[in-house]
Amino acid sequence: AMAQAALGAAGLHFDELNKLRVLEPEVAAQTAQLREECRAFVDKTAEFQKIVGNLIELVDQLAKAAESEKMKAIGARNLLKSIAKQREAQEQQLQALIAEKKMQLERYRIEYETLCKIEADQNEFIDQFIFQK
Repeated sequence: AMAQAALGAAGLHFDELNKLRVLEPEVAAQTAQLREECRAFVDKTAEFQKIVGNLIELVDQLAKAAESEKMKAIGARNLLKSIAKQREAQEQQLQALIAEKKMQLERYRIEYETLCKIEADQNEFIDQFIFQK
């Protein structure tokens, strides 16, 4: 016991296996525990970084998917606008064609009425000519 006290005063200690140590057994145990806690902390930090990395990757993928869908929607909207404009142009062409055909119909009607009048006049003339003989 006295030898242990003398060694202790010199900063030397025996551990539970009776090996000579520079650190007190309690301090050595605390140091080992701290080392284990640090290792666990480093492991948890690495795991956290991995989780955050995965989360960032996922958010990136979602952002790309959202951007892609947005572009598709813009494309569809532009297509609909162009189809509407095409329909409008077609409708205007058809209205113009209808107006043209109506004018043509009116010309034909007048021409028909004129021809009917000429036919009636000629028939009357023929009838008079036949009755004169």
